[in-house]
Amino acid sequence: MSTSTAPAGALIRGWRHRRRLSQEELAHRAEVSTRHLSCIETGRSRPTSTMLLRLCDQLEVPLREQNQVLLAAGHAPVHPEHALAAPAMAEANAALETILAAHEPYPALVVDRHWDLVTANEAAYGLLAGVDADLLEPPVNVLRLSVHPRGLAPRIDNLTQWRTHLHERVAREARHSGDPVLARLAADLHDPGTPVAPDTAALVVPLRLRTPEGVLSFVSTTTVFGTPREVTLSELAIEAFYPADEPTRRALSRR
Repeated sequence: MSTSTAPAGALIRGWRHRRRLSQEELAHRAEVSTRHLSCIETGRSRPTSTMLLRLCDQLEVPLREQNQVLLAAGHAPVHPEHALAAPAMAEANAALETILAAHEPYPALVVDRHWDLVTANEAAYGLLAGVDADLLEPPVNVLRLSVHPRGLAPRIDNLTQWRTHLHERVAREARHSGDPVLARLAADLHDPGTPVAPDTAALVVPLRLRTPEGVLSFVSTTTVFGTPREVTLSELAIEAFYPADEPTRRALSRR
């Protein structure tokens, strides 16, 4: 993970390596000379904030880490960061609550960049009945909760398949972001047991949850803010669950 203690050029070089780009490829995308990029990476040239942001955009560097790159070069960060409860975030909060409420009676929840629970609708909280109360003390990592033996794991009908899916997804996110917290989460989700053969006939991996109403089957979608320029908003995601079959749809509509 990039840190503000490293020089800006070294951070850019690290992100370039993570994206598997040569200096020539990045220089072409950012419309700068390869020589100039080399001087930036080795610290022989002090880049402007505009140049660093151009390189970060081409490297798909997250906003939080873009600020780190700017600080490392002696520039002020350009992407603001607020607590979600701050007055400046009121409209964003209202949008999130509107989406969650509109998704009823289907479950939906908001998570941050490390999969910690931010908020959820009543349908999502309803699925947590029976989970050990200690596991619901903030911060709640929803992925660890789902595979914990005192969490949802005993009720997940396809636990091995679901856990494999979660591990693969988080491992991809960790590789793309370089985030060590996600890397540790991926390691925690890894099951060294027998690999699960992919179901090539299935369109998506469902979450099959045992409930008093029978086994409910869900598919999920992920929604993010489309054009965030604020750090906190850029790291939020809405995980919305939909019925994967008609019995699940009928069971949820009766709640």
